[in-house]
Formats: sequence, C-alpha cells, structure tokens
Amino acid sequence: MTRPTVVEGLLRWTPAGGLVPADGGPGTGAAAEKDAGAATGTAVAGSRLLVADSWLVRDGRVRGFERHRERFLRACGECGGPPLRRLLEFWQDMTAALPRTGEWFPRVELAAGSMDLRLLLRHAPPLGSGVRVWAAGQSDPRTVPRRKGPDLDALARVRRRASGEGAQEAVLVAASGVVLEAATASVLWWEDDTLCLPPPRLPVLPGVTVGLIQEQAWRTGTRVAHRERTVAELDGREVWLVNALNGIRPVTGWTARPMEAAPAVRAPQWRTWLDDIMEPLPER
Repeated sequence: MTRPTVVEGLLRWTPAGGLVPADGGPGTGAAAEKDAGAATGTAVAGSRLLVADSWLVRDGRVRGFERHRERFLRACGECGGPPLRRLLEFWQDMTAALPRTGEWFPRVELAAGSMDLRLLLRHAPPLGSGVRVWAAGQSDPRTVPRRKGPDLDALARVRRRASGEGAQEAVLVAASGVVLEAATASVLWWEDDTLCLPPPRLPVLPGVTVGLIQEQAWRTGTRVAHRERTVAELDGREVWLVNALNGIRPVTGWTARPMEAAPAVRAPQWRTWLDDIMEPLPER
C-alpha cells in the first residue's frame, strides 16, 4: 500500500498501487471546495460523481465513522460500483491515509464512467456555530436525493444563490411546500419538548449525524416525531441544520421572509455531546 504525503489534493486508488495523486498532482480539485462549509460540495476535475461521502476529522478523531463506511459501501453497491472486496480494500487504504493531526474534511468518491475510487483530502473550512438561512423555499433540484454524489453541483448552485441573498444555506422543499432538508444539511426543529424532522418517506438523504442524534434522543427519553411542515411553520422555533462537518448549527436568522429564529436554548448541550462522541480512527 502506498501512503501519500498528507497534503490537500485528489488521490486515485488502484488495487496494485493504493492511493496516488490523480492527474495534476497534489492540490487537484482542492480549491473547488475550499469554502464548502458543509457535508457536500461541487465535483472536481469535471467528473460527475456516482457516490460521495465526507466527514470531519479532528486530530485523528471522527464521529460515526463506521456509519459513513456502511453508507458509502451500500451506495456503491446500489449503483453497480466495484465489488465489495475492492471497496473494502479501498476503505482500508483510505483510512490509513487520513491525517491524524489538524482539522480535515476528506471526501471519498466513486466517479461516474471510470468507476474510479478516490479520496479528496482537504482541510476543513472554518466551522460554524450558527447559520443564517434563505427561507424562500427552493424547489428540490436533486435527481437522486437519497444518494450523495450525483447532485453536488446542483446543490452548490443553490448555496451560491443563498449567498447572494445574505444567507449561508437554503431550505429545499417538495412540490407541496413541505420542508425536506437544506442544500448541505438535514433540518431538525423543536416543537415544545419534541424534536421533529421530516418523515423518512420523503426524498431526504439518510444523514449519519441525524441518526446519531435520533438515537441519543431515544436514549435520553426525548420525544422524536416525524412531521410535515412548511418553511413558514418553522417561524419562531428553534431550528437546527445538521451535517457531518459542522454537527449542529442552530438557525440564527432567516432571509427573504419575515421570520424569527428562536433562541438556541437546546443546541449547546447537544453540540457538546456530539463533540464528546468523536472516536479515534482505526489504527493504520
């Protein structure tokens, strides 16, 4: 197995050579997502992605690493990717290549066409403790909403439009107006003492961090409910955007609608818990 030097860049994997710099050498594609700030971003080097998965690495510690592994393996299998044996070899080499110091936001990829397995090594952008959201309610542009990868470019365009409206994120809605998720995060909110999220039958990505939060809620006796709500019905509530990079970011402001963001009274305790459950990466 080849262990690349830890620098930002796109690495291509082969069974014989392990991970090596893709065409263009170290740094290829890293600039494309320097401002990603979330668990998705644009594809690199002009290639469409069939599957992608990403997570925060902080000094060699990750939360939900095995869940990211299972989601990636399952997604690759669903779209006719390499055999499971190859996927497991790639994952082992990728894990060994991840930095054990500093804050990183790596992404594993299955490229369309070539079926290349790749690792995009990139430093984590500044992490947010709160987020301002464009509340216009964007029609869902995704073609494969339950699989991360194919729609990264479309979601990046939504985020750019949100930025033009003075926001960092945008809410995606179904044709009925029901909230699905944000461009790069799941949407959760509180109704009294109940933690709410969209029903799983809706076209939403199965979020790793959301799954961790749900399980903690069940363990602590916090009521969880799946409810259909429009963006307007989130007015005055404590709303969270949740993903693998930033963890929990409470909505601190809305744009495009006269909506109020409730004080984030519950978020600090849950953010502390999320930080505490980060675990060391497997040994090299």
